[in-house]
Amino acid sequence: MTLISSAIASEAAQASAEPKMDPLHHFEVHKFVDLSLFGFDISISNSVLWMWIACGFAFLFFTQGIKGGKQVPGRLQSLVELGYLFVLEMAEDIIGKKDGRKFFPYIFTLFYFVLFCNLSGLLPGSFTPTSQIIITGTFASIIVGFALIFGFYNHGLHYLKFFVPSGIPVLLMPLMIPIEIISFLARPVSLSVRLFANMTAGHTMLAVMFFYVLTLPIFASWLPFGFTVVFTGVEIFIGFIQAYIFTILTCVYINDAIHMH
Repeated sequence: MTLISSAIASEAAQASAEPKMDPLHHFEVHKFVDLSLFGFDISISNSVLWMWIACGFAFLFFTQGIKGGKQVPGRLQSLVELGYLFVLEMAEDIIGKKDGRKFFPYIFTLFYFVLFCNLSGLLPGSFTPTSQIIITGTFASIIVGFALIFGFYNHGLHYLKFFVPSGIPVLLMPLMIPIEIISFLARPVSLSVRLFANMTAGHTMLAVMFFYVLTLPIFASWLPFGFTVVFTGVEIFIGFIQAYIFTILTCVYINDAIHMH
């Protein structure tokens, strides 16, 4: 707790310091504890710290929501139940009832981890882990890699037919098969860049507006301040939508590995 408190205080101090002209400075990764294991850098940085905090927010949200569950749920319990059913229905609709329930714990965890990472970055002095391409790229690579391995595990070499579109003439196969392979290999790129780019662009716009609020005279700062308030609401919506898209595409990739096309 001491480490987390000092790290948050450090981040807040940087945020409250003299405004910087570079709107991307709040995406910089800073190490708090320098660690290595067998030559690998496992240091605790602001990125790692805010992933822990996002997990903590999600844990508190659900534990407090189901604590002392009532027959007639209150507001928080209703929100938790809706959140649970939302992801469950997503998994069942795309993957199927039986297989959707099998993969539900992973899909549920993925959705709320990405969501709380997106939203925690809106707090003053915070850091947005999903604004780092290494974070989104790692998750996307794991998801697509798992779908590929699971596809071969499920179907054996027959899974190679996934890269052969059905109903095309034999003469077009030499053209279509490489296109299908390239399309599959592009999945982790598109999945990771979409989330990374949206989080970076939105938070950069907020940082620019905050900079104008802090530097312009009071009579001129009301306009960027009003825009900041409105855009914060937009960013909350975008954070939810991006978590939804990231998760729904994960369900699509898992469905492809199970049922092919």
